[in-house]
Amino acid sequence: MPTAPSVPATTPPPWYVASAHWLGAAIGLAVVLFDTAAMRWLGIGFAMNGRDVTVAVATVYGSSIVLLGWLVGRAIETRRRDRTQNAVIRAQTEAIEAARARLVQSEKLAALGQLSASIAHEVRNPLAVIRSAAQSLAETRTPGDEEEQRACRFIIAEIDRLTSVVSSLLAFARPLRLEPRAVAVDDLFDAALLLAGPELTRHAVAVARPDRTAEPLRVQADVDLVRQVLVGLLVNAAEAAGERGEIRLDARTRDGAVEIDVADSGPGVPAELESRIFEPFFTTRPRGTGLGLPIARQIVEAHGGKLEVGARRGGGRGACFTVRLPATADRAIAA
Repeated sequence: MPTAPSVPATTPPPWYVASAHWLGAAIGLAVVLFDTAAMRWLGIGFAMNGRDVTVAVATVYGSSIVLLGWLVGRAIETRRRDRTQNAVIRAQTEAIEAARARLVQSEKLAALGQLSASIAHEVRNPLAVIRSAAQSLAETRTPGDEEEQRACRFIIAEIDRLTSVVSSLLAFARPLRLEPRAVAVDDLFDAALLLAGPELTRHAVAVARPDRTAEPLRVQADVDLVRQVLVGLLVNAAEAAGERGEIRLDARTRDGAVEIDVADSGPGVPAELESRIFEPFFTTRPRGTGLGLPIARQIVEAHGGKLEVGARRGGGRGACFTVRLPATADRAIAA
């Protein structure tokens, strides 16, 4: 499940701001001492009833200046503290609103998942019966009846498509059980490219990936589930890039995590759709189910990571999906 956003920690103020009241008092005292010394040097003094009261006058005058400096510094410090508190309150309010919106979304997804699972269980058995009947009909059809054969193939193909939709519904509703282990990103790329190979070949896309290094990047993840995410992103990228398009894989470390990019040379994702493509059942493809990306994000967030979409790094047309996963320092890499 996604975690609530943390309130950014406030940067401690510089010493001269945190202790502005004492700094103001010190400046006031310095002014008083300078003025007293200047008056002594110029021979200026104060007398009352024949007595020298220069020190007394300087003390009273200096106390006022020091107090004024202390008050000005205190006002500056209070104003700075108020601004800091307002920023913290604003950040906390935004975090609470984001957490509330996420909670509402989670409740909706939970109800949707239960409904999807119920529908999928009710539909799966009838679909299997219909497919079996269509296969039997195809095997016992009248020889030479091409229309009947075409109808049987159509029924079987559509049943297989609906079965795939049902499987997606069940995958979306089923709680994830992670078995994380250390794995090299290069190994994830190898497996994902192998599984997505037929689709990549069908679209004749070129795939560029980083060279292997002596110290490969490693993540702590459920290998099968993350492989499923990468395969889905590769297939989507191949469809977006089209014939003779290009897909670029990349990986890097950032803030204690590993970021994996799957970028394509397609038309890209319109800005107004970037916030919707991860919604369940939202799709721009005529025969899409709208569950591939939501399931992928669900898997990534279950690892404590993020799945985001944006423009290709370095410019150029196309979209870039970024998978952020926890890194691991383990030397033992799963095969």
